[in-house]
Amino acid sequence: MEKIFTQATVLIIPGLRDHVAAHWQTLLESKLVKVRAVPPAETDKLNCANRVARIEAELKKIEGPVILVAHSAGVLMTVHWAALHQHDIQGALLVTPPDLAESWPENYPSPEILRSEGWSPLPTQKLPFPSIVVASTNDHLAQYQAVEAMAETWGGQLVNAGAVGHLNPAAGFGDWPQAEQLILQLDALEIEQVS
Repeated sequence: MEKIFTQATVLIIPGLRDHVAAHWQTLLESKLVKVRAVPPAETDKLNCANRVARIEAELKKIEGPVILVAHSAGVLMTVHWAALHQHDIQGALLVTPPDLAESWPENYPSPEILRSEGWSPLPTQKLPFPSIVVASTNDHLAQYQAVEAMAETWGGQLVNAGAVGHLNPAAGFGDWPQAEQLILQLDALEIEQVS
């Protein structure tokens, strides 16, 4: 397996299902040289503040610049984290964020439960670091236009990944090589700033 070298440390922030063996984030973690991952929540798995605290705890273990790589609810955790904390974040890859205003399939938490656990309202300020927001044209958890609006709110660069579902194993991903390219694009930002 070819290793991926980055100047910044990559922090993987999974969604509510945490680490799934066949997920592109898990596969990516095994390829990256400078990488950490937010560990699975053992208790209060649906509590947003608990998830945000886990991100902060992991970031405190990292010295130097960080690239955040978040998927699904991990993107929402990242946005909540950014509203409360600061760290040397070089950039963030925010992939298929769910829309809290959308009616999700019944195997997902309801909007009422998520609200009671602190997920909404979602902070609406511009993120204090560069971001790339990846949207799918057929994601059952968010309409493309909703993700487009999130990217605009956060000041992020929107990438249309096409009809990739929720970009998870259920949608056929697995390996997702574009993630590597986008991470290297964010990693190159430091080089541009230094030179």
